[in-house]
Amino acid sequence: MVVRIGMACGALALFLTMVAFAQKSDQTVQLPSTTPMIFPAELAAKVPAPKAEDVKSVDAIIHSAYDVISGPAGTRDWNRFRSLFLPQARFTEVGKGPDGAVYVISWGVDEFVREAGAVFSKEGFYENGIKNQPKTYGGMNQVLSSYESRHNPGEKPFTRGVNSFQVINDGKRFWIVSIFWDSERPDNPLPAELSKP
Repeated sequence: MVVRIGMACGALALFLTMVAFAQKSDQTVQLPSTTPMIFPAELAAKVPAPKAEDVKSVDAIIHSAYDVISGPAGTRDWNRFRSLFLPQARFTEVGKGPDGAVYVISWGVDEFVREAGAVFSKEGFYENGIKNQPKTYGGMNQVLSSYESRHNPGEKPFTRGVNSFQVINDGKRFWIVSIFWDSERPDNPLPAELSKP
C-alpha cells in the first residue's frame, strides 16, 4: 500500500511539473497522435490474396512460411510469401559473431524479400520445422519452432535453430506478425524438447 501511494504521489508530482512547465513556457503539452485501428478487410487489401489453406490455422501458416522460402536456386513466390505476413511484419535475427559479440539484424518485409531473394537466386535453400511448441491467449499465438536448414534436400543441415513465430487471428484468417530467431552453436544447443519431432 505504501508503495502504491508513493507511486501515485510521484506520478501526480510529475504531472504537476509538466503542467507548470507548459504554463511557464507558454507551450501546450502534446500527446502522441492515436494510431488508427486496422480491421481485417483493410489488412487483406494491403497484401496479395492468400491461399485459403495457407492461413487456416497456426500450424498451416507456419508450414507455409517454411515452404515458400524453400527451393532450388532461383526466385521464390514472393506474392505467396507476402500474403502470410502483416504488412508491418518484422524478421529479427540474434546471434554471436566469431569474436563472441552479440549481433541483431532486423528486416521489414520488403528488406527481407530483397536480401533473401539475392541469396536464394544463387543457391538452394530448404528449411523445415522440427517441432513446434505453441502457446495461445485470445487471438495471440506464440510458437517456438525448431528448424533445420539445408542447401539441398536429403543432405545434412548446415544450421539448426529456433524460430519464434508471433501469429494473430483476425477472425477471418491467421497472420504472422513477426519471426525472431537464433541459431544453434556449441554454446547454444537446441533444447532437448525441441531437438526431435
